[in-house]
Amino acid sequence: MEEPLVLIREQVRDALDRRAVGSRVDDTAIVATELVTNALRHTRSGPTGMAMDVYEDTAVLWVHDGDQDVGAVRPSVPSDTSSLDPKEDGRGLLLVAALTTRWLVWPTSEGKAVAAEIDLMDGATAVPAPRNPELSAEGSPGRPTGT
Repeated sequence: MEEPLVLIREQVRDALDRRAVGSRVDDTAIVATELVTNALRHTRSGPTGMAMDVYEDTAVLWVHDGDQDVGAVRPSVPSDTSSLDPKEDGRGLLLVAALTTRWLVWPTSEGKAVAAEIDLMDGATAVPAPRNPELSAEGSPGRPTGT
């Protein structure tokens, strides 16, 4: 399972190259990994697709799966956390909530989609991430990057 997650992190980093400050690139890669890992671990179908839309100062990650139970997707913290190994039983959606502007889940005709919006600006300085002038129309704001 580790190899696809490495590929996801690399794709996110490549898509955001020179479009976001480094810490936000890392945060976006973590969010993508958490959303895909949740679909792998907690659905029968696993992820059926992932996409990322990159706008001027925002990225939106989309992870789709074939299960329609949208109620199963919610952050929770067990009352007894002393027996949990954070590496194995991490609280992924709490991490997603902490790193994103917002996230949501809704049913689709094939299952459900989980989307997470990530601000690409540096919160400390409120400076937008520099845009990559070499981007083609395919990578322009408002259009999927193909990730």
